[in-house]
Amino acid sequence: MTKRAKAMNVAGIMSGTSADGIDVAVVRIQTGKPKLTLLEHKGFAFPAALRRAVLAAMNAESTSTAELARLNWRLGIAYAEAVKATLKDAMQVDLIGCHGQTLYHQPRAAAYAGRSFACTWQAGEAAVLAAELKVPVISNFRPADMLAGGQGAPLVPLLDYVLFADAKRNRVLQNIGGIANLTAIPAGALSSEVIAFDNGPGNMVIDALAQQLFDKPFDRNGDYAAQGAVLQPVLDQALRNPYFEQKPPRTAGREQFGREYAMKFLAACLRKSKKPEDALATATALTAESIASSYKQFVRAKMKSNGTRQRTADYIVSGGGARNATLMAMLAQRLEPMGCDLATSEHFGLPAEAKEAAAFALLAWQTWNHLPGNVPAATGATRPVLLGQVTYV
Repeated sequence: MTKRAKAMNVAGIMSGTSADGIDVAVVRIQTGKPKLTLLEHKGFAFPAALRRAVLAAMNAESTSTAELARLNWRLGIAYAEAVKATLKDAMQVDLIGCHGQTLYHQPRAAAYAGRSFACTWQAGEAAVLAAELKVPVISNFRPADMLAGGQGAPLVPLLDYVLFADAKRNRVLQNIGGIANLTAIPAGALSSEVIAFDNGPGNMVIDALAQQLFDKPFDRNGDYAAQGAVLQPVLDQALRNPYFEQKPPRTAGREQFGREYAMKFLAACLRKSKKPEDALATATALTAESIASSYKQFVRAKMKSNGTRQRTADYIVSGGGARNATLMAMLAQRLEPMGCDLATSEHFGLPAEAKEAAAFALLAWQTWNHLPGNVPAATGATRPVLLGQVTYV
């Protein structure tokens, strides 16, 4: 801890791979071992035109520099408006942490223009935020970890460890956004013993099918999936994807499970059944099964024994997927026999949609105070590093 560290009100901003909108969390962060108090949280859907532009940029094989420049600034405007709408009367923030909108993430080196390297890009002009809110902004968190040998993700494990580590209880923090990712914290673990990685598709394939089949942005409460039957041959084939056998650390995104993947998955479903609800049920089962199997394969054995019940764990779900009752039921069916007590983050005082935004508030605070923000055990980095770039007022 440096002498500069102080208690601050920090706004964290997150817009995830599902590109459905913006979450803002305002937290009070106190010094010592960082202590977070959630002051306010709100979620905002992207305007339809902006969402179309984001999805087009993500899925484009080619686009113009003008489009990308305009999108970068338009996202900055949207983030600034979201923070302003979140702040209550007389509430002020000292700092903003903005993850930005991931347009491309390549965590492993690949050849380009005569060199081989990893790269990433999160759009959203930080200068717009700083000018509009009149406070410093920290953004672009992933590159520093990647340049230290990591994959630039997941970055939420620091928050998970600060908020949920327990001397006696095994805990798994499962976020289900566009991509599903977990942080496993064995009882009494040091931060170096944290296990974290992306499971695979979270809401991404489910949302794509809901849009294609029902013209809905997502399957609210899992209602369509609840009316369908899982197409087991399609699910079995999908689970043979090499990603699911890849050992952590690992990350996933639209490059693996985006629209092209979703359309191939849908085609496989429609060859087995013309009932659209069956496709939604099968996509939901893919998310549930990939989460449960990754826990069984990579995490369960590392949980500490706990009295007569071996390797029990609090399994705490956050993100938009926590609102999908059908998905949660599928997860319970698969995880509870392995000793997992399923709950949502609300039971621990943090709204399901607020956690990732709160994580980037904490990461901004860490950077502002010259403290590392990555967890090398989670990202694969060779060392802890300061994350992000500072944009001053």
